[in-house]
Amino acid sequence: MITLKEWMELVEYRITEGSTYNLYSSDAYNLSSWSGEQDGYSMAITFDTVTQIVYCVEACDYANNRAYRIVNPAYKGVDKHAEAWDDVNWIDLEVDDDFIQKCLAIKEGEDYDNRVMIPLTLPDNEMFEIMKMAHERDMTLNAFIEEVLEDYVTKHEHMIK
Repeated sequence: MITLKEWMELVEYRITEGSTYNLYSSDAYNLSSWSGEQDGYSMAITFDTVTQIVYCVEACDYANNRAYRIVNPAYKGVDKHAEAWDDVNWIDLEVDDDFIQKCLAIKEGEDYDNRVMIPLTLPDNEMFEIMKMAHERDMTLNAFIEEVLEDYVTKHEHMIK
């Protein structure tokens, strides 16, 4: 989970607003950093003022109508709001680096990969087999895994809906 220090560095210590946010605990506090532009961005962090536990970090890209967040795994399901703002739903991220890279690009007004990184942990023997399969198809490991996941979702999307 992203720390308060990492988030402060990400927003370059530019805080534009702060308020209590009792959704997670009575000691929860939310800090926001807004670019000041209607089609700019805002970034927020909700943390505990006593324990310093980070509950959630958010990044809103108003220019592209995208809203990203990472919720601390211990507090998933507490905030049941799917919508960030009018007809824009939160995109829940799992990988800190994914959030950080998106935030940096949003701040700079640059294009960025809007796909979601997912953590994948496999035993060594399974990873080795997958690496061999990717090699046989002359593909990178990442490209191979992405293709396998896309095929799986395509074949099973009727079960998702």
